[in-house]
Parts: sequence; C-alpha cells; structure tokens
Amino acid sequence: MTTVMYFETNSPEETEALGCALGKTLSAGAWVGLDGDLGAGKTCFTRGIAAGVGVPTGCPVTSPTFTLLNVYEGDLMLYHLDLYRLSSEDDLEAIGYYDLFTDEGVVLVEWASRILSSAPERHLSFFIEQMSETSRRFALTLHGWTEEEREALGSSLSNWSTSEA
Repeated sequence: MTTVMYFETNSPEETEALGCALGKTLSAGAWVGLDGDLGAGKTCFTRGIAAGVGVPTGCPVTSPTFTLLNVYEGDLMLYHLDLYRLSSEDDLEAIGYYDLFTDEGVVLVEWASRILSSAPERHLSFFIEQMSETSRRFALTLHGWTEEEREALGSSLSNWSTSEA
C-alpha cells in the first residue's frame, strides 16, 4: 500500500524543523528522495534532516550540485546526493551510489525522480512545492512501509500535517 501525507511549512526555520523531526525518526539504511523546482527548499529541508540524524550544529550542509555527493558524519552518516546534473542512471555506478547502501547511514537524494527505478523497495519520496516566498507544501509518499511505521511517522510529523490521501 502506498500512502501520501501532506505537510506545510511557513518559513525556512519551519522547513528545517520538519526535516529535523523526520531525521530523528530515520534509522540506518533509510533512503529519502527529494524533488521540487529549483529553490523549493530541498537543501533547507536537508539541513534539518542532518540535524535530526546528529550532524553537529555548525557543520555546513550545502547542496552537492557540482560535487554530486556530500557526506556528513553524525549519529548516523548522511549521504547527500544531488542528481540534477546526472546524465542517466548509468552514471550511478560511477559516483558510487550503490556503495552507499549500508547499515551505517541515511541516503538522501535530491532530484530523486531521475533514479526512482534504482531506489530501494522501502523508501520515502518527498515532492516540495513552493507556495509563496516562505511557505512550502510537502507531499510525502511512503513506499514499502508497514501500517505501524506509517502511523508512527505521521505522529512524529503531526505538527506540520495537513491531510493524508
């Protein structure tokens, strides 16, 4: 069963707080995909996730647009990929994508729709829509999650929840 949940934030700080709340729920081996227009807030959301998985405050979390991969060490490793410049899924092997699937960390992929066929069976996919200068709407699709896991995640993120489909 695929579940879609919706969340809204009204400032960059709220976007980071939503990411942090999500990050606190993630465990090693999690895969999170992010999509949305340029400037939608993917990297801001990622900063929050980084805080949630224990990346130290003050560690600069930036988009790996040109490097393709940034690695952050926290309570869990965070492997942050930006695939905007990826030519095809064939490039995944060259950047070491498949080597990131370990029990040590979380894989977070910006522009994930470019490689969804290479996502693990159990994963989260976010589409971030910019509603105004500061507000964002997040559509979260849960793939391969049990009903109990969906309920627990929804409860953890309930401060930002708007509805479920």
